[in-house]
Amino acid sequence: MGGPAPRGSEVTAWRPAVPGVAEVFHARFVDHAYPAHTHDAWTLLIIDDGAVRYDLDRHAHGALRSHVTLLPPHVSHDGRAATADGFRKRVLYLEPDVLGEDRIGAAVDRPALDDALLRLRISQLHEVLGVPGEELAAQSRLTLVRDRLRGHLTGRVGPAHPVRDPGLAARLRDLLDAAVPDGLSLDDAAAVLGVDPTHLVRSFTSRFGLPPHRYLTGRRIDRARALLLDGLPPAEVATATGFYDQAHLTRHFRRMVGTTPGRYRTRRA
Repeated sequence: MGGPAPRGSEVTAWRPAVPGVAEVFHARFVDHAYPAHTHDAWTLLIIDDGAVRYDLDRHAHGALRSHVTLLPPHVSHDGRAATADGFRKRVLYLEPDVLGEDRIGAAVDRPALDDALLRLRISQLHEVLGVPGEELAAQSRLTLVRDRLRGHLTGRVGPAHPVRDPGLAARLRDLLDAAVPDGLSLDDAAAVLGVDPTHLVRSFTSRFGLPPHRYLTGRRIDRARALLLDGLPPAEVATATGFYDQAHLTRHFRRMVGTTPGRYRTRRA
């Protein structure tokens, strides 16, 4: 039988519908200390409060709020709070092929990454991974995170240069326009167009000034406005335009139009 949870423990975990992410894990710990263990996945960790002390491959390290911590698969590590106040963390467990097992040695040598842009992108990725219907946004953000992590692991991280490929961007726009209600995964689009997902996101953003998922959301909002003006109720409009549910529609509609679908519909005259 299991004993009581350690003092101050808060844990939330789920498996998102995003290829490459095996698990999302959010936790706050005060007393809990991890014994030495390994994972089959890459552990991508950011600290929101406090700090963590850990040993990786028998070498002492620390995880700070300003850093990104990347622990490789199959390598032993432990973990405990660095102060009496404990810590709060957000973790992504990434499938081994997201970064490649040939890069394990580089992560063992340097698990702490002092990269504010990378940390911001990881935090933004967490924000959409818990929202149903935001899979394309999560895939786009994961692609940029993966690209920057690979740069750190190969020693070639630097400013991201825009990818100027207007023909490719236009072809992706055509695919998105044809998939407004049903949606389109980034991997499927990359396979159809024969390019790497990162190249696809960067070329589209460079050409149109916004990433693919925001473009698709805008097209859905345009269609939703037309249906609302036709008199359809918001719940039916959400289904017809590819949003997960009415709440999902309302969140994006308010952000883009400045009011809710219900108010927009009732004041259409």
